[in-house]
Order: sequence, then structure tokens, then C-alpha cells
Amino acid sequence: MKKVLTIAGSDSGGGAGIQADIKTISALGCYASSAITAVTVQNTLGVSGVHVVPTDIVEAQIDAVLSDIGADAVKIGMLFSADIVRAVARQLQKHGPASVVLDPVMVSTSGHTLFQNEAVTTLISDLIPMARVITPNVPEAEVLLGGCHITDGSQLPQAAKELSQRFGVSVLLKAGHIEADTLVDILYCSEDCQYYELPAIRVDTPNTHGTGCTMSSAIASFLAKGLTLPDAVKGAKDYVNNAIISGAKERIGHGHGPVNHFYLMKKI
Repeated sequence: MKKVLTIAGSDSGGGAGIQADIKTISALGCYASSAITAVTVQNTLGVSGVHVVPTDIVEAQIDAVLSDIGADAVKIGMLFSADIVRAVARQLQKHGPASVVLDPVMVSTSGHTLFQNEAVTTLISDLIPMARVITPNVPEAEVLLGGCHITDGSQLPQAAKELSQRFGVSVLLKAGHIEADTLVDILYCSEDCQYYELPAIRVDTPNTHGTGCTMSSAIASFLAKGLTLPDAVKGAKDYVNNAIISGAKERIGHGHGPVNHFYLMKKI
């Protein structure tokens, strides 16, 4: 069984973060291990509090998993502080996992800050260079590019390429914040210097909580299974889109509900 380590925050509502990661990795047939960076007070209505896990405990979790179980791929989500970024980088440097998928989580859907401003510089200098692919949404890409404004889908290919060339990694730039009926995510793959378009029709549903976490975990799972990066991203895009469609009419909570991570399983 292929193994995927997720390094991220806990979502008490179960729709995003570590919980979404473990569901996704398991649904795609891999073994999920985890290192929790923060405990959020969260439900479908938003985040109301964050308790950051001590840095030495975060680092010890990663070391414990990688020194025993190992990982065919690593997914990184919410890190919160520069100290935690550096701790994660130290452990990746020590253990050298083959594929690292970095989702630069900065702000929750409800607007709660999940990443300290001073940590951005450390993320760029210490951690992004270790990633095989990063998966920013539009607001995160704007931060990483130094405050540029992306308002139209036609800007995504150039923004993805600029991010790739600036940081030396492949970039999946997600189009969810673009106002359009058809959303076209853009993968710029630094491994073959090619663009890949990943279109999907926007689904009319409030149940999109945790889609970014789910996408990055799915990519990590497919990379762990040995797929090429373009095929892993395409597989992850299909998985997330079908999870949204399958869970579109469910009513879990009173706000932005989760996707259906286990749509591939038949109901008993």
C-alpha cells in the first residue's frame, strides 16, 4: 500500500484540513498518516479559533512518521507560523520524501487568518523550493507574486508560469475565485514546461468546504501511486469535481458543507 503523510491543521467540522486529507487519501486507496500543526475551532459557518501546536511537537510527529512508516508522497497544508515552516523544512531535508505537494493555506473561506504575515517569506525561502508542485488559489497566488491582482481567467496561465519560474516548482493555479460558469484551473508543469488546462462547470452548491485540501491530498495520493504529475493533477481534478457533484444536495451544517469524499463507495 502506498503511503501519504499529511502535515496540516485539524478541522473540528471534519470537512477540511487533516480530516479531509485522511478521507481523500483513504478513498483513493493509500495509507494516511498525519502531523497536526494546529487545532481549529471550526464548523461549516467558519473558523472561530486556532490553537497552534508547539513547534517541537509538530517536528516530532513528522520525524516519528517518516522514520518508521515513511511516505511515498507528502501533502502540506496549514502551517500558521514561520517556526512551523522551518520545522517542516528541517524534517523534509532530513528524510527526503520523493514528492511534496504544498497547498499554501493562508486564509479560510470565512476570512479567518490561518497564516502569519511574517511566515510568507519563510515559506518562499525554506519550503516552496522543496515542493514538487504548489496548489495556490487566486488570493494565495497574488500574495506569492507580491500583491498583483488576478481578476480574469485569461491571466491564470501567465501567473502560473511566473510562479513556476520564480520558485522553481510546478504550479496548479486554481480558478475557484474567478467569476465564470466554467472554471479552468491551470497546471504549469516545470518538468516538461507545458501548460495543462483543467476545465469544470461550476456546480451550484454551498458544499465546497475543503476543496483545496481535498485537491492537494488527491494529487499527493496519485503521485504516491506513481502517476506523472500531469496525470496526477488530472486524476485529482476529476475526483474533486465528482465529490462536489455527489455531495451537492447534502445538508451537513448550516453553512458551506463538505464534499462527498467517499462517492466512489457504494452505499450499504
